[in-house]
Amino acid sequence: MKFAKKYATYMRGMEEELPAVGLKRLKKMLKNCRSHEGAAGCPGRCSVCDGSFFPSLMNEMSAVVGCFNEKAKKLLELHLASGFKKYAMWFTNKGDKSHGKLIQQGKDLVTYAIINAVAMRKILKKYDKIHYSKQGQEFKAQAQSLHIEILQSPWLCELMAFYMNLRRSKKNKAAMELFGDCSLIFDDDRPTLSCSLFDSMRVDISLTCSICLDTVFDPVSLSCGHIFCYLCCCSAASVTIVDGLKFADHKSKCPLCRQQGVFPDAVHLDELNMLLSHSCPEYWEKRMQSERVERVRLAKEHWESQCRAFLGI
Repeated sequence: MKFAKKYATYMRGMEEELPAVGLKRLKKMLKNCRSHEGAAGCPGRCSVCDGSFFPSLMNEMSAVVGCFNEKAKKLLELHLASGFKKYAMWFTNKGDKSHGKLIQQGKDLVTYAIINAVAMRKILKKYDKIHYSKQGQEFKAQAQSLHIEILQSPWLCELMAFYMNLRRSKKNKAAMELFGDCSLIFDDDRPTLSCSLFDSMRVDISLTCSICLDTVFDPVSLSCGHIFCYLCCCSAASVTIVDGLKFADHKSKCPLCRQQGVFPDAVHLDELNMLLSHSCPEYWEKRMQSERVERVRLAKEHWESQCRAFLGI
């Protein structure tokens, strides 16, 4: 079965109607463009396609990513909640609240993200093939800078860690598989979250902080998708751990891709933090002790400077 038919069948079979990439309609646009310019296609920039193709794809990708992020966030909040908050969230969420249902929702979300990522990749590849251009790849880079590339979403990484945490738990051994292959790999003590995805795609997420060059501790993902230690992020953004990343200057840049304004919307990766703490307990305990000392020192320096400013010293 061709991917377009497989994609349409999958989207029709979903219990809830969700935003999707209009693959059939976009392919029709490209077909009309080819017939308009002749069998050889239209080289370079195309006024017939560009006025409708890219804006339509941009809107659809934004809707897909927004929907995925919102639903993944709610699911993970429900899993991590405790005490009265958890019971309140169970009560306010409609439908089946069983543990198996929670896992199934995670599986459906990951599949939804991946199949839409494949759809976007294929339609952009087709655009470049017809137009003998690299505009499709340029658009993909633009989508990443606008944070609407779904494989760049921090919630996909969290869902992968969510699954592995459930698989590790004895009471969840019977949990259904979310991925064909998902594992935490240590190569020379450098961890990578690796996952085989739909249609022969593979995602490898490095869990080494590019600032301290160590395994990420208390990890956060910036809105550009890059993952760092929380303390390293605060240092890079020139903010104190007391104020936090929300107070970072919008001109502050990601240490890796140099994008501006990526710190205020950073996401704490709690599921990933749990996964790493159980995967390398000795290292985690040692790192926790050193981090505790460092945080106390930084907090003390912050409040001492606040006191001096208040007293005018």
